[in-house]
Amino acid sequence: MMNWLGLHGRAALQAMRRLLRQPLGTVLSALVVGIALSLPAGGYLLLDNVATLARGVSGTPEISLFMIQEAAEEQVRGIEQRLRRESGVASFRHVPPDEALRQLAQSGLGDVLGGLPGNPLPHAFVVTPRGDDPAVYEALEARFGEWDGVEHVQLDSAWVERLHALIGLGKSAVLLLAGLLGFALVIVTFNTIRLQIMTQRPEIDVSRLLGATDPFIRRPFYWFGSLQGLLGGLVALGTVWMTVEALGGSVESLATTYGAVFVLSGPGALETVSILGFAAFLGWLGSAISVRRHLAERLR
Repeated sequence: MMNWLGLHGRAALQAMRRLLRQPLGTVLSALVVGIALSLPAGGYLLLDNVATLARGVSGTPEISLFMIQEAAEEQVRGIEQRLRRESGVASFRHVPPDEALRQLAQSGLGDVLGGLPGNPLPHAFVVTPRGDDPAVYEALEARFGEWDGVEHVQLDSAWVERLHALIGLGKSAVLLLAGLLGFALVIVTFNTIRLQIMTQRPEIDVSRLLGATDPFIRRPFYWFGSLQGLLGGLVALGTVWMTVEALGGSVESLATTYGAVFVLSGPGALETVSILGFAAFLGWLGSAISVRRHLAERLR
């Protein structure tokens, strides 16, 4: 195990020395990888921020429970108790018939309501569900409709479904873009490693004559591609963070005009690890394909 780690450590140091010996080429390659990866990474992050902003601007969807007209006080209290025990309910508010009638009168319907013989409005509850999953809202709606004393349940989640559909479409497009750019970056690394192999042919031939195995010769190239991809991932992260800092003030001002408090957030720990890991994997994949293609021909 220690020998295996030592071999990989030696190969990594060798790859780092090669990268440092050609600083201009290393910087340019990292910029190409980083700028290409920053497009899907920034797009995916933007969609998450847009979803958060939209929820803050549009408010939380609500479920309205309308009880039967002749509901007794015991039934109303029973509904209150069941809502308190419901795990999917974040909060709820009871709207008595008198309060509902007063709200309608204030909305300009006072003349119409004045001609009615009595108050036609029932007891109602306005429920705020927990989370933002439309499936949870629909399950609550179905469950509330089965409760004793509830005549009608109204779910206000159309905007949530549309939002989820749009964000899902956007994320699919971003993932497709990431796949296409990833393929292009594999080609870039492929050509870079091919040039490395061509410039180091004498060294490779001498190593073969001294008894070096194929994994020993290939290992530094694998590390070269992985480190090159990792540097590109760092450039992508830096680009995304600079974009967040540049747009943060404008986005916050826009949210304020809608009465929402919103701060544009950058990549979290999981997103950071994912970007760096994906970039390193692309570099390794390009180098692996190039080594198996060009170095194998030379070693036969």
